[in-house]
Amino acid sequence: MIKVVVVDDQALVRSGLVVLLGAAPDIEVVGEASDGIEALAVIRMANPDVALIDIRMPRLDGIATTRRVTADSSTATRVIILTTFDDDRLVFDAMQAGASGFLLKDSDPMALMNGVRVVHSGESLLAGTITRRLIERFMAEQRRSSDTDRLVGQLTTREREVLMAIASGASNVEIAELLGITHATVKTHVSRVLAKLGARDRVQLVINAYETGLVRPT
Repeated sequence: MIKVVVVDDQALVRSGLVVLLGAAPDIEVVGEASDGIEALAVIRMANPDVALIDIRMPRLDGIATTRRVTADSSTATRVIILTTFDDDRLVFDAMQAGASGFLLKDSDPMALMNGVRVVHSGESLLAGTITRRLIERFMAEQRRSSDTDRLVGQLTTREREVLMAIASGASNVEIAELLGITHATVKTHVSRVLAKLGARDRVQLVINAYETGLVRPT
């Protein structure tokens, strides 16, 4: 079962999400919270696989909450940002804080459930290119990180190729076909790249790739 915590300051929205997710045979809602401070306590106690976190909340917003969750080495909880706002800057800031992607609150139930499954699998909500376009849009404004440059410099040639393919939005299967290697080998390379760059998931890898200039916005 995929353990999920739902965080939203609107009780009606929160309860609706809990009901929708609870209808999935492979998802269990193990906690809910109405703001970021409450969310941190619930997440520490329930240790969920995935946390759905509203981007705008009182006391502690979704970006600050995400940053604290992903910085906590005692949990491997992945974060999906929930938003109804057309505010790309906030969503991008949340992804830089460690979010694995985002979903609109009015997403249909299947998209919501599949989003949780995708993030839980480690693939991240990078499919559909929306997240990647968002990263491209704002990465040009960011300063290059010498730390990230140094870490990327430790990658082998093959690992760099895998990182660039991930940044293009390719799945593991597509990377295997592109590079002429097995799916298992791709998974091994992805794991090594994640470890070397200290990244939690593929969204963080894409940000790193753009941050170092290894991949440039189109």
